Amino acid sequence: MKKQIVSVLAAMCLTAAVATPSFAEMTVSTDGSTSMEKVIGSLGEAFSNKYDDVTFTYNPTGSGSGITAAQEGRCDIGLSSRALKADEAKTLDGTTLALDGIVVVVNPANKVNDLSIDQISKIFKGEVTSWKDVGGADTPIVLIGREAGSGTRDGFETITNTKDSCKYRQELTSTGDVMTVVSKNENAIGYISLASMNDKVKGVTVEGVAATEPTIADGTYKIQRPFVLVTKKGAQLSEGAQKFIDFAFSEEAKPILIKAGVVPVAKK
Repeated sequence: MKKQIVSVLAAMCLTAAVATPSFAEMTVSTDGSTSMEKVIGSLGEAFSNKYDDVTFTYNPTGSGSGITAAQEGRCDIGLSSRALKADEAKTLDGTTLALDGIVVVVNPANKVNDLSIDQISKIFKGEVTSWKDVGGADTPIVLIGREAGSGTRDGFETITNTKDSCKYRQELTSTGDVMTVVSKNENAIGYISLASMNDKVKGVTVEGVAATEPTIADGTYKIQRPFVLVTKKGAQLSEGAQKFIDFAFSEEAKPILIKAGVVPVAKK
């Protein structure tokens, strides 16, 4: 009888050992840019498949919120679709993961296919108010933009020299909202990340150049910005966060980034 009890206890211990993970589960929390949703979603999925001991999360709150979250320690990695400003860089490190084109989008029914930087600037500053003045229909232009603090807005306004002077009809809080509004209004114009582009809207070329991986890489497409991973300066990353950053800059991740519509950048 004693031998039988020992055998049962041994079997129970073996079962418990199998059921209990031999590692402590790690987590990686990211927070920020909605424009990076496709990129981070694709990377996060591949990363989670590679490391089943790591739980990966992404909170799409916007670049400004992501930077603040990284600063306050509310996430492991902040996500920004603009470079850090001088005051932010005093306490944070920004590492460019990839380059992304900002696509000027119109409704698919709009006949306008190409605009110059100067025309885009005048349109968004309210100096050109009818589509007929840029080769379209005799209808009023409806300006759609992103909210203050958006990395997409900051990048777009900086490049087009329209900072703090755009006459938006609506300021929306996500890339998806911009696409939805433009897709439903034939007179609307907005801007979104190339990584988020789909057939709901039409991207116009800028001075004859379309936003593509090669034109972003060689700089011929002029409206582009960085996708940045933000971490707290001097703070040690968690093991999971370090694993994710190493993965994001690996050769394995390059085709994932390219498929997501951005141009990978080598880690410096």
